[in-house]
Amino acid sequence: MTGSSSRSDLFLALKARAESCRICRDAPAGEPLAHEPRPILQGTGRARLLVASQAPGIRAHLSGRPFDDPSGVRLRAWLGLDEAGFYDPDLVAIVPMGLCFPGHDAQGGDLPPRRECAPVWRAPLLAALPRIRLILAIGLYAQAFHLGRGPALGARMRLWREILGGDRNPRILPLPHPSWRNSGWLKRNPWFEAELLPVLRAEVARLRAGDE
Repeated sequence: MTGSSSRSDLFLALKARAESCRICRDAPAGEPLAHEPRPILQGTGRARLLVASQAPGIRAHLSGRPFDDPSGVRLRAWLGLDEAGFYDPDLVAIVPMGLCFPGHDAQGGDLPPRRECAPVWRAPLLAALPRIRLILAIGLYAQAFHLGRGPALGARMRLWREILGGDRNPRILPLPHPSWRNSGWLKRNPWFEAELLPVLRAEVARLRAGDE
C-alpha cells in the first residue's frame, strides 16, 4: 500500500468515527444539542483544497451533504466549480469547525459551532490530509483557528493578499461566509468580486488540474 493510499484510508477511518460522534449530546460543554447529531464532512487523504467552514446548516443536516443550500451555490460560484468538482472528495475536503448543525438562535440564524467538536476532531482530521495546498478559512471561527485571533472579518479580509502570500504551508485564504446574510457586505466591498475571486478561481483551477 502506498503512503498516499494509507493516508487516504486514515482520513476515511477518522471520518467514519467522526460521523458516529455524539459528544455534543452525551458530554456537552453546556446545554446538550437539542436534536440528534449528524456530523457532516467530506474528503480523502488525496484532497488538495480544504474548505474550513463554520458548521452545517439545516438543509445540510437534513440531506447529509455539506453546503446543500443557497450558500453552497454561492460558494461554488466563488470557486468556479460545478457540483461534480465541489463534491469530489479527492479534490475538496470539507471539515467545518463544528461537524453538526448547531441549531437556530432566537432570530432564526445559526448558532455558533459547538465548542466540544474542534478540540476532539480537528487536529487528527487535518493531520490525515497531507496533500492540502490551500485552506479556505470561511468565517470568523475558522479564521481564528487557522490564523489566530485578530481583526474583525472585514479588516482581515482586506489583508487577504498578505495572508495568501505568506510563508504558511498550506497557504490560507480568508473568506466571508457565503450566506445571504453577508450580501450587504459583498455589495459594500466590490473589490472582493473584482480582485479576490479571480485569484481564488485560478488557484482552484490549478489544484484541480493537479498542479502542486
